[in-house]
Amino acid sequence: MISLKMADEKDKKIVISDQERLHHDAGAILNLNPVVNGIRKSGAFAFDPVMRGFKYDQLNIVIDGLQSAAAACPNRMDPPTSQIALNRIKQVEILKGPHALRYGIGLGGTINFIQEDPHFSMDKGVYGRFSSMYESNGNVFRNEGRVGFHGQNHDIGVMGSWSKGTDYVDGDGNAVPSSFMRGTVGMYGDFRIGSRDLIQVTVNRNFARDVDFPTLNMDLRSDDTWMASIRHTKTHSGPHLQKWTTSAYASLVDHLMDNRLRELSPRMMNATTPAKTEHIGARTEGTWQLGKAKLFTGADFRTEAAEGIREREFLMGPNAGKIFYDNAWQDSRINKTGLFGSYHLPVGEYVFSLAGRLDVNQAQANDNAVEFVQVNPETSVIQLNPGISSGLKRDLGDKFNIGLWLARVQRSGSITERFINYFPVGVDPYEMVGNPELNPETNNQLDLVLGYQASKISAEVNFFAAYLTNYITAEKVDLTPRLPTSPGVRQYVNIDEAMKTGFELAVNHLIGYGISQQLMLAYTRGQNLSAGEALPEIAPMDLRYFLLGNHLNNRLHTAIRLRHVVAQKMISKSFGERETPSFTILDIDASYSLTNSIAVKVGAQNLLDQAYYEHLNRPFGADRRPMYAPGRNFFVMLSVKFP
Repeated sequence: MISLKMADEKDKKIVISDQERLHHDAGAILNLNPVVNGIRKSGAFAFDPVMRGFKYDQLNIVIDGLQSAAAACPNRMDPPTSQIALNRIKQVEILKGPHALRYGIGLGGTINFIQEDPHFSMDKGVYGRFSSMYESNGNVFRNEGRVGFHGQNHDIGVMGSWSKGTDYVDGDGNAVPSSFMRGTVGMYGDFRIGSRDLIQVTVNRNFARDVDFPTLNMDLRSDDTWMASIRHTKTHSGPHLQKWTTSAYASLVDHLMDNRLRELSPRMMNATTPAKTEHIGARTEGTWQLGKAKLFTGADFRTEAAEGIREREFLMGPNAGKIFYDNAWQDSRINKTGLFGSYHLPVGEYVFSLAGRLDVNQAQANDNAVEFVQVNPETSVIQLNPGISSGLKRDLGDKFNIGLWLARVQRSGSITERFINYFPVGVDPYEMVGNPELNPETNNQLDLVLGYQASKISAEVNFFAAYLTNYITAEKVDLTPRLPTSPGVRQYVNIDEAMKTGFELAVNHLIGYGISQQLMLAYTRGQNLSAGEALPEIAPMDLRYFLLGNHLNNRLHTAIRLRHVVAQKMISKSFGERETPSFTILDIDASYSLTNSIAVKVGAQNLLDQAYYEHLNRPFGADRRPMYAPGRNFFVMLSVKFP
């Protein structure tokens, strides 16, 4: 399930089927709700989430409030969400706005993947699950499974997944390069020591091979990632301190991309970029019950490092036979040390919330490139980032409720924004140059939530407005690009003012006779107030309508899903964006439990075989033509669980 949260006790849940659990990229399942869209540079891989127009490091992507991964590819072929194994994820919290300061600074929001609770039992036993699915469009095979052993004080197991696909066909019958292979193997162990101590360990090994990225100059040839975490939770029986949790993690990514899979005629150059990142951190937090109030306090530390050098071997032209090396990441590192607190207090008919955080951000490049230092003489910076959020909720009678949240949060530039060295990583093919002396960008945000709850219907509308200062974007500069095919160079800069406004609507209605309906709508408008034009990469208005059935004593589930996206005409011409047309797609599916352990599911995506593409899809080719989404796709899935 996905929880959509405005604050710690305000959530909405959407059931995710085993079909989504089978997906090889966790970023793809976030688009089940229109609040989150995704930047796509490949038809089958690396769905980089965008929420309310906030993207990349403006979003805080974590597992259990802590662990994350850093993209090793400068073009984000491997965003953090692509490294999350879904085998043990029980739900995803989408915390809209910068209010969830417990988990770090999320300027536009936090996406928290929550793992399953331990499965302890008085009797020792074995449990497991295996699911397999085939998709017709792209000849995609997906497999996922786990086996666990549990007892009174332990729950240990192994898990894995494997998916492979080829090129798919869009609604016009054109093939889109989208071959991929993705797999994960891992283990977990939860151990209860005495009555108060719980130790949890997870280790995952992710790997990808030969993934097509038609919108980029290179493809992913290999991606090998280790992710490990350990967490200790101690339960206290005192009147105030309830529990104390301490966690640590490490995520190591080894990534290789090149152009050797491309059929180029003539082949002017061979390009290869091996890159590595590490993301290591720790977190400690106490939970306190102070009368009716609840308090969370703690500290965390994260360090993120990246290194990688592009090799360009010229095969033709005046440089034929020569090899050039470009230091993409400059062995850069950012350390973040933070203190945080979150307080919730019921006062009569109100619930008051207050959260605060103070981060020290240290950034440095350890292998400075000559051409980079010529533009940026200072490559070591320390910045202080405070953040505060407050909220007030109240019930209005038996059925209505209202909530208001205010926040002021700032974050420093990412490794890409500070240290990328002449790489085309933006929305257009311009090479990007970092800026270590970027000022932290600040978000001053207001969220207003109105809710309604009755026996058979619930509704919620969330209005938001974010006034941003020192907003980080990029501007064209008079520098010479490294590649002769590049149209020019942009450097990351701060702009004085930007604004994002919008709303989300969600309605759930139980019609009766096992039939229910859902309506969801999301809209964001982004404006560069300094330049007087729209901000780039803002998804258009997205409407979803679901008609869901639950029959035969919960054995048969049916769904009709309609999605309509309006045309996006608010574009940033300075970033080469183009208007995108509206589209409507229809999906249907049905699942049936043959026994308590065996279930089958069949369905069709894009049933009407519409030719469409998302506004956030990157274009490809010299003529920058759109990357169309898959046409009609039939699927069948089998799921087996035991005992």
